[in-house]
Amino acid sequence: MIQWKTLWALALLIPLVAILVWNFLHRKRKIPSLQFSSLKIIKTIKPSARTRLMVVPSLLKAVAIVLAIVALARPQEANTKVKKNVEGIDIVICLDVSDSMLIEDMKPLNRMEAAKETIQRFIERRTSDRIGLVVFAGESFTLVPLTLDYQLILERVKEITTAANANIKDGTAIGVALANAAGRLKDSTAKSRIMIFMTDGENNSGTIDPETALEIAKGYDLKIYSIGIGKDGPTKIPIYQRDIFGNKVKTYQPFDSTVNDDLLGRMAKDTGGKYFRATKEDSLEGVFREIDSLEKTKVDVNKFTRYTELFSPYLQAALICYVIAVLLAKTFLRRVP
Repeated sequence: MIQWKTLWALALLIPLVAILVWNFLHRKRKIPSLQFSSLKIIKTIKPSARTRLMVVPSLLKAVAIVLAIVALARPQEANTKVKKNVEGIDIVICLDVSDSMLIEDMKPLNRMEAAKETIQRFIERRTSDRIGLVVFAGESFTLVPLTLDYQLILERVKEITTAANANIKDGTAIGVALANAAGRLKDSTAKSRIMIFMTDGENNSGTIDPETALEIAKGYDLKIYSIGIGKDGPTKIPIYQRDIFGNKVKTYQPFDSTVNDDLLGRMAKDTGGKYFRATKEDSLEGVFREIDSLEKTKVDVNKFTRYTELFSPYLQAALICYVIAVLLAKTFLRRVP
């Protein structure tokens, strides 16, 4: 980027322009003249090339002065380099995919779709953090390990389905899922290691007790943001079956939805995180926005600017123009009264 160190010097162009305009308007007064009784013959004489070029020395001197003024203004090229030191965060999102996530009490379709859309928007807002994805129902597995490949994670989130469609054991194994997600973060070297744990139920299966898994997470110094999804109370789970013609038919089965607020609250409190309850899709989005604001990536920015002086070429050009103007005025374009 070009900038001017002494920009005020360009104001000298104003009197220069004024002088040039004055000389142009009064140029006839400076030209020597002779009186003739008739100018008919003289007017038929065409001016020679030398005569036409007599103005060149004056123009070159004017250009020299303009270039000198530009040089005096000291144009500089500023080269700015920004060095960023990014301290990323390692995040594992642990999502419940049990069949109860199909309950249709959240937009755009059900709890599952609301969670997937919110997770996608959360991932799109991150820039320098490694993110992993663990899903669970009656058992747990890692869908995506910690990675900076956000496009891969987004594609995997779109593919998430419930336990029944994924052919895994249904249920809610909170302890197994918590231990699995903690295992993904235990070898992380990031200063901030957090887990976002999302479920709409309470522990009812699995081989690891949630209290034991919580102690494991605490031992790894992890921070847990736990989210209870959906409303408590009687509701209905959609069940998809095939009729005798092979068509997919949806029916509903009564279900008593319950979130273990006490367990999820302790998971967050004991690790320095926070517990949220999301009963609507907009509240779920608000939860992730708050987590996004609480867990900011640390970026240290060091800015260095080097200035390169550019006045020298203008000054050299001004000197060349002036010398040429003087030489022409003293030789080939010398005025003879």
